[in-house]
Amino acid sequence: MSRREDGPAPDQPAFAAPWQAQAFALAVALNEAGLFSWSEWAETLSRHVGRSDAADDGSDYYGHWVVALEELLSRKGVAAADEVAALARAWERAAHATPHGKPILLANDPQGGG
Repeated sequence: MSRREDGPAPDQPAFAAPWQAQAFALAVALNEAGLFSWSEWAETLSRHVGRSDAADDGSDYYGHWVVALEELLSRKGVAAADEVAALARAWERAAHATPHGKPILLANDPQGGG
């Protein structure tokens, strides 16, 4: 069995990066808040994970979580896709403008996205 199918080795963390744990927690919290059912979540995530351009090794798995969350937020009218994309671009600009070792703040967006 591959790591994608049976999860991380027992001595490895469940998440490779903090943002992955945050994406996981956000999906759980939005489900618990009633924004979507777990079956709706599973169908949406499965569609993205099953795309032909998905990484064979599962390295993009949590990237699919983020895309699935964005899709559901848009579908449910919580955040339009263009608003999510604009905010993502603002965070990226803020990250590039933030000195190494400092926290990334949306207020650091040189175009004033925060």
